[in-house]
Amino acid sequence: MSVRELVVLGTASQVPTRRRNHNGYVLRWDAEGILFDPGEGTQRQMMRAGVSAHDLTRLCVTHFHGDHSLGLAGVIQRINLDRVPHPVTAHYPASGEEYFERLQYATAYRESVRLRRRPVDEAGVQAHTGELTLTAERLSHPVEAYGYRVVEPEARRMLPERLAAHGIAGSDVGRLQREGELRGVRLEDVSAPRRGQRFAFVMDTRLCDGVFLLADGADLLVIESTFLDEDAALAREFGHLTAGQAGRVAAECGVRSLVLTHFSQRYTDPQEFGRQARKAGFDGELTVAEDLARVAVPKRR
Repeated sequence: MSVRELVVLGTASQVPTRRRNHNGYVLRWDAEGILFDPGEGTQRQMMRAGVSAHDLTRLCVTHFHGDHSLGLAGVIQRINLDRVPHPVTAHYPASGEEYFERLQYATAYRESVRLRRRPVDEAGVQAHTGELTLTAERLSHPVEAYGYRVVEPEARRMLPERLAAHGIAGSDVGRLQREGELRGVRLEDVSAPRRGQRFAFVMDTRLCDGVFLLADGADLLVIESTFLDEDAALAREFGHLTAGQAGRVAAECGVRSLVLTHFSQRYTDPQEFGRQARKAGFDGELTVAEDLARVAVPKRR
C-alpha cells in the first residue's frame, strides 16, 4: 500500500530550543521521499524519526538561511556514505548556487551517489513524473525564496453501477481503462473525474500572491507561522507570517489539513498559534507541529 505522509523533523525558527530542532520535513509520497529545508541536526532527526537516507529522492530548499539549509552538508554526505542506489535531485533557488556548492563540499568525503542539481530560476514546473508534478512559486523574504507544491495527476474513478449496467466486469475493466473504449462504451461513460491529491510547502515569507497560489485547494498545507498576530509588524519587517495570517490563507484557499510550524522561541504556549489560526476562520484539520510528529495526507473525499 502506498504511503503519503509528512514526517516533521524540526519546527524551530532561527534559534533551536530544547524541544524544537531547526527545520526539516520529509514528505513520503509513494516511491518519492522529498526532504524540505534541512536545517542543522536534520541527519540526527531523521534517525530518530525512522527516516533512512535511502528513503530520499529529492531535496527541496526554499532559501539559503541557515535554519533551512545548514543541514544539507550532513544529509548529502550521509546519502553518499550509505550508497543510496538511486539518483537524488536537489531543487533550490538558482541565486544560491554558490551556497549549495559550499554545503555540498563543506568537508572531504567519497562521492558514490549521483546528485542532480536542478536550481529554480523561475516559478513553474520543476519536475514531472508519473506520480507527481513539483512546482515552485516565488515568495516574499529578504533573500530569494520559493515555496513548493506537489500535485498528483488527475485520474478517473470507476463507477461499479455503470460498469454493471454496461456488462463490463473482470479483466475488461482494466482493458477499458487502458484503451479508453470497449465495445462502444467509453471510459467517460462508466467513470468520474478524480482530482489528484495536493500538498503545499510554504516557508519564510510575507503574505504575497505566491502563498495563495501554493495553498490553493491543498489537501495538506505546511506553512510557517513564526509570529503571533500581536507581533504582525515584526513579522512583516522580517519577512514572515503570523498564525492568524496562516489560518486566513488556509481558510480562503480551501485547505483540508493545516500544519503550522517554524515557531519563534519568544513564545511559551504553542497552542496559541492554533487558536489564532482558528480565530482567522480555518475550520479544517489543524496540527500545531511538534518535532517527530507524523501527519497523513488526507484521504480523497
